[in-house]
Amino acid sequence: MDAFNGAVLVLALLTAIALQVLSNLANDYGDAASGADDDQRIGPARAVSSGLLSAETMRKGMVVAALTAALLGLLLLLAAFGNQWEQILTFILLGAAALLAAVTYTVGLGGTPYGYRGFGDIAVFMFFGLLGVLGTYYLHVQQLSWLPLLPAAACGLLATAVLNVNNVRDIESDARNGKITLAVRLGRESAINYHWVLLGLALLLTLVYLIALPVPLVGWSCLLVAKPLTDAASTLRHIRDGEILTGMLKKTAISTLIYSVLLSIGLAFF
Repeated sequence: MDAFNGAVLVLALLTAIALQVLSNLANDYGDAASGADDDQRIGPARAVSSGLLSAETMRKGMVVAALTAALLGLLLLLAAFGNQWEQILTFILLGAAALLAAVTYTVGLGGTPYGYRGFGDIAVFMFFGLLGVLGTYYLHVQQLSWLPLLPAAACGLLATAVLNVNNVRDIESDARNGKITLAVRLGRESAINYHWVLLGLALLLTLVYLIALPVPLVGWSCLLVAKPLTDAASTLRHIRDGEILTGMLKKTAISTLIYSVLLSIGLAFF
């Protein structure tokens, strides 16, 4: 397609990876500092709480990841906009918001981290869905349209579902340690019902989008992830074993990635 820019694709991917690395490092550091990672934590061992890395070393890693994301982001904007400095400035502000959101999810700035107050789901939906997808779309075509809102929202809903599996798995330890996620606020049963709503809306919006374009048959293959996603959701309702739920977290995350890849391939042939 004429609007496609290979440099934008590569740099957007690298910037997103750098932001994800920063988010993971900040989560490791923040959960250790707050005491949310105790000796009863379910899932893989965290670097700081397990003593593998010191808090100081993790802070340095966060700085490196943040600077890397900022540099890649600037290169991305230059590749997309050239010398259109008004556009660049607007996206720099959005990028700064993304950096701030990645760090303050569990670290916070002068107060309780927003991830500990039940706002993590909103942030994930916005940054992994609406802003991430629509922002990348705009970097390519430099205009907005209502139709990309559908896959943007679907991606955000699926990313939020990944977070929700994690939060349902950790609901007891989070409540014990004062990490009040949305799952803790809702309670386990309601959090699982909420999870089904996230999946249902994501698949429905995808179906509407596929029909509206219409996308070639190869793009419809993204709906194949409905099976592993719903299998994981069913396990979430009936199983409380932490190791099994960690597996369901991985299944949900991998299915979300496969969904994005298959839909992107379909759009490439549109």
